[in-house]
Amino acid sequence: MSKLPFLTAMLDKLLLWLPLAPVDQAAVLALPHSLRSLRAHEFIVREDDKPTHSCLLLSGYSFRHKVAGNGGRQIFSIHMKGDVVDLHNSILRRADHNVQALTPITVALIPVEAIREIVRCHPQVGQAMWYETLVDAAIFREWTLNVGRRDARARTAHLLCEFALRLKVAGLGEQTDFELPMTQEQLADALALTSVHINRTLKTLAADGLIERKKRSVRIADFDRLARVGDFDSGYLHLDRLSQRGEDVAA
Repeated sequence: MSKLPFLTAMLDKLLLWLPLAPVDQAAVLALPHSLRSLRAHEFIVREDDKPTHSCLLLSGYSFRHKVAGNGGRQIFSIHMKGDVVDLHNSILRRADHNVQALTPITVALIPVEAIREIVRCHPQVGQAMWYETLVDAAIFREWTLNVGRRDARARTAHLLCEFALRLKVAGLGEQTDFELPMTQEQLADALALTSVHINRTLKTLAADGLIERKKRSVRIADFDRLARVGDFDSGYLHLDRLSQRGEDVAA
């Protein structure tokens, strides 16, 4: 079966969670969509919007966040190629948070009515999409634990471990050597710290031989040690299906 060029990323992501019959795969690849390019910092969805499309990220990085009444921003998650960033909006109908481009991005916009229709006509695809939203929720829970109960050193190490592993699974880089697309201010908003504290913590991790940094390039010198420092266990990412297929993922 030939694959359409743009929705292959979505299909590959859904196949991480559940096997799909050829007819289901064809239905995913045949979803109507339009392409759009956004600059860094442009909004995909704003809080209180009533989205008419779900957004498949084809390149670059985006993030979810909310802004408190005092102007403070909390980043909840980072998204990369293959993520259907706001799949839940096809059900909720009203956005309760912001989704914004972290870097220049290309997205495929899929009408929410098409999402609802494929779920109705292809239940296995619907289950795979449900699995995707459940994994998103698991990541939210882990990030809540990270900022609520871990110290700055552990929070930072945990985020680096997660990002490295997800990059590898998405086929976007080596697990131990990658480009971090976030500024120190954005890292601070993700980890509920100040930019000064983030800078100091990154320097400490480097001084301890856990990471090497050059501008935004990060090399993890010892993933297992960094994971211990960050209290990182990849179970919440639910990548056990990759392990069952014999693919190597970190614990």
